[in-house]
Amino acid sequence: MKLQNKKVIQIVSNDFEDLELWYPVLRLREEGATVDIVGEKADEKYIGKYGVPIVSEYAFEEINPNDYDAILVPGGWSPDLLRRFDSVLNMVRVLNDQKKPIGQICHAGWVLISANILQGKKVTSTPGIKDDMTNAGATWVDEAVVVDGNIVSSRRPPDLPDYMREFIEVLAN
Repeated sequence: MKLQNKKVIQIVSNDFEDLELWYPVLRLREEGATVDIVGEKADEKYIGKYGVPIVSEYAFEEINPNDYDAILVPGGWSPDLLRRFDSVLNMVRVLNDQKKPIGQICHAGWVLISANILQGKKVTSTPGIKDDMTNAGATWVDEAVVVDGNIVSSRRPPDLPDYMREFIEVLAN
């Protein structure tokens, strides 16, 4: 298993894009990684845009990002909620400072924008937030997946296989 002994934070709030959260969680677990589901509250049920639930294991405030090897930010409308938490932005900044993998897909770029870590980075996202990404100092491209250092970005659900293949490679190395 490629990712045995790797620990990943999967942040969550309501209205996540169901596939953009669940597909990465399942793929990483298949590769042997421990994926902790982290929300505003522990043991809270969060509902995706299409009704698929997930229950958080930890609250944002309960975890130490230094104990993890990577973080995943789901798409959907949840990034607009997630970026309002200083603890979420701190997690992203800590992992970025340590050059650990940060995965973002679709609207998840909003969290990275609010964490102020995109200056000079090449990224992709849903085209709907292209202007937000470029205004944050990133170079935006319309590609299935983009890897720039520790940041792995992707556009939307059809790109999930490419996104996870690259994210797993970055995390494994």
